[in-house]
Amino acid sequence: MAVTLDSRYVEGFIREHELGAMQASVTSAHEMLHAKSGLGNDFLGWLDLPTAYDKDEFARIKAAAARIQADTDVFIAIGIGGSYLGARAAIEFLKSPYYNNKSKNTPDVYFAGNSISSAALNDLLSLCEGKRVSINVISKSGTTTEPAIAFRVLRAYLEKTVGAEEAKKRIYVTTDRARGTLKALADREGYETFVVPDDVGGRFSVLTAVGLLPIAVAGCDIDALMQGAAKAQAELANPDLQTNDCYRYAALRSILHRKGRAVELMVSYEPCWQLMSEWWKQLYGESEGKDGKGLFPASAIFSTDLHSLGQFVQDGSNILFETAVMIDKAPSELVIEEDPENVDGLNFLTGRPMSFVNEKAFEGTVLAHADGGTPTLVLHVPAADEASLGYMIYFLEKACAISGYMLGVNPFDQPGVESYKKNMFALLGKPGYEAQKEALEARLGR
Repeated sequence: MAVTLDSRYVEGFIREHELGAMQASVTSAHEMLHAKSGLGNDFLGWLDLPTAYDKDEFARIKAAAARIQADTDVFIAIGIGGSYLGARAAIEFLKSPYYNNKSKNTPDVYFAGNSISSAALNDLLSLCEGKRVSINVISKSGTTTEPAIAFRVLRAYLEKTVGAEEAKKRIYVTTDRARGTLKALADREGYETFVVPDDVGGRFSVLTAVGLLPIAVAGCDIDALMQGAAKAQAELANPDLQTNDCYRYAALRSILHRKGRAVELMVSYEPCWQLMSEWWKQLYGESEGKDGKGLFPASAIFSTDLHSLGQFVQDGSNILFETAVMIDKAPSELVIEEDPENVDGLNFLTGRPMSFVNEKAFEGTVLAHADGGTPTLVLHVPAADEASLGYMIYFLEKACAISGYMLGVNPFDQPGVESYKKNMFALLGKPGYEAQKEALEARLGR
């Protein structure tokens, strides 16, 4: 189940001695991380989470998931950023991007509270008509605008359709252990609650109740997920660049960044990875993008996007490098059959599995991109299963922390995110923002 790194496609761009020269920086970052002496050290709960998680709560998560599977047709997870991306990504990777459209014995799983679109919320409400609905609101405070609005609407919908008492049995709250408006409401109404740990930031929280409840509701094996992460925790605990592929990945991307590559493009040849790339973009963008520093994380699905972005990657300005995520065992297989007329001229592929064609597309692309001046790091994931995903989640989280420390930033805060919120609150007329509202409206020409 171990994730491995293939760095052969950067050999023409990075010399071996450059990697060796990174060892001291990597060791220093490793020691700060494990000694909990670096910036943001009060948010390192994810580091030991795969083995130190709350076993009693874990059992409650599985029990709640079983109840929801038995009494629910539509399960809605309400959250934004790290409160929904990890769960949605895991479900699409493990179960299929078409999960909700497939025949199954588990509920459809939808996600709300990640935009402020009335159309999106109305569309979701229409899908609930005539269905048994349960919701899981995920918020540390309960006052983040996007999920708070969605929860207000969906809670009212539940209370209207099934009554206040039944609604209480269908509302699950994942929030702070002891404080906050959402915690107070849950205690007052008697909603079942799960904990957002104080020492785990949102983008690192997928292996807590934040991600585990929706993932379990979809029928994924969260025991195997945690076991995969625990294996990664044990195997990625040394700073040696020759044996630790996680740290090697962090070091190589750092070298490419210093050589002027400003963009890291995560690509995969399986569409089921698309939402995992979205989760990765938040993890790395929010962790590294501060103090005027950081790689810009972007993503694509190949070969799909080779017909839209491929020209730029091949022949455009050399501002990026690729990190290709390869799923070594195809999630499912399909063999190409012979066409008696050979209309498309592809009968030479008769009897070949599509995964073989996909593999050759990767090989042809990675060589062409190297010739065009774009280096590629390749991360191999053994299979689209829970153990491999748990390993990969921990691998990417740890590489992110090491990368942030080598960059000289705090990988665990996000001060820039608050700027838009303050402006939005002022323009909405929130009490206490009157002076700022006047100044902003003047800038907008009102």
